[in-house]
Amino acid sequence: METIWDSCGEAEAFLLEVPKFTSKNNPEDTRKFLRTLGSPEENCKIIHVAGTNGKGSVCAYLCSVLKQTGIRTGMFTSPHLVEMRERFRVNGELISEERFLWGLNYVMGHLEEARLAVGRAEYHPTFFELLFLMGTVIFREEKAEYLVLETGLGGRLDATNAVEHPVLTVITEIGMDHMEYLGNTIGEIAAEKAGILKPGVPVVFCDKRKEASRVIRERAETLGNRAVGVGKKDYFYKKLTNKSIDFSMQCRYYDYIRLSLATPAVYQTENAAVAVRCMEELKRLDGDRRIACMTEAQLRKGLEEAVWEGRMEEVLPGIFVDGAHNEDGIRAFAETVRTDGCTGGRMLVFSAVADKDYKSMIRILQEGRLFDAAAVVGIRSGRAAEPERLRERFVSYNGGRKGRDGSMEIMYYRDMETALPELRNRKKADDFIYIVGSLYLVGEVKALLRRRTDD
Repeated sequence: METIWDSCGEAEAFLLEVPKFTSKNNPEDTRKFLRTLGSPEENCKIIHVAGTNGKGSVCAYLCSVLKQTGIRTGMFTSPHLVEMRERFRVNGELISEERFLWGLNYVMGHLEEARLAVGRAEYHPTFFELLFLMGTVIFREEKAEYLVLETGLGGRLDATNAVEHPVLTVITEIGMDHMEYLGNTIGEIAAEKAGILKPGVPVVFCDKRKEASRVIRERAETLGNRAVGVGKKDYFYKKLTNKSIDFSMQCRYYDYIRLSLATPAVYQTENAAVAVRCMEELKRLDGDRRIACMTEAQLRKGLEEAVWEGRMEEVLPGIFVDGAHNEDGIRAFAETVRTDGCTGGRMLVFSAVADKDYKSMIRILQEGRLFDAAAVVGIRSGRAAEPERLRERFVSYNGGRKGRDGSMEIMYYRDMETALPELRNRKKADDFIYIVGSLYLVGEVKALLRRRTDD
């Protein structure tokens, strides 16, 4: 195999340039490239996960539980927070830089062969398509027995839908996001997500919105699929702290069991419950003795040990980052903040990208009256919303006031590098700081803290 890139820096620089000279391809083109490389389904079993919120968390819980059964599991997710290798994990661990480079060189080394298969000399995979194709060969080389595969955007037309024979499909919470691509109603968006369903393959889904559930069930019935919904009736809280959640759930094989999650994020209970139902389905139909013999202790330990960065993650004492970046995500974030047991004040750090409904996000945060102060900060992205517009929106919802009269104090910082040290100096021992609104923002915080740790 010809080596084109010798360092991760060079490889990532190339990948970041790809969007400038490509456009989205039909999934059938990606499928033809995949066949050229060798379908991942020849070597491992695939769990395909779509949804608006919670996809990555469900993937992380599934991988952690599968690991406990002794199954070597690959996980492909997006986006990354700091570096691209985060999208490729085996048994929860990032792949090596060497494997990342090998994957890109291998796929690009087969590009001409793929162009012949597609029948277009100008064919080139997009950024996401290329990463997905890299993942399929990387996990094959890493001898993954299972691959937990997260869609990028939507489902029906997503590059990952090139996979033809998953063993299980999963749809997490459906919400109003990416409407310019997926539709203007919950039903339309659900139909796009349900595009990953395959004939005869069971689907486990978040049974939260009636319209979304109806669409998913109807699609499953048309394809002859078993459909398993997971709703609030399936679990209940036992104990909430600012470090963990204990909850109980009725399981098919263990009756009621008590489970724990190492996170304060209330919304993760729903995602963990979806993962539990997925494992029950695999136990019912898979045929792998390790899954068939999965114990209650393995299930419990897998959930307890699962880690998913950027979701109500405490990055410094009393400082949390959360990747909520749409209305439903912000509501779930606010629900967790209400239960945090904070005995001091709360500060909010917020930013967003321009194509999100940041006005509604800010309104929800303002109406919750959970924060004493809000700092708007700029992020380094071509998609970033103008920080001044965000600040104006906070002031507008604040009754036109900027603080110091009982209302929320509104601050502005050029970037996170400026904001973080100043806010840390301002923070008292019992105060909490929450950084939310964009995964770009979360990534910048984590990258900043990593640089400072290295220094």
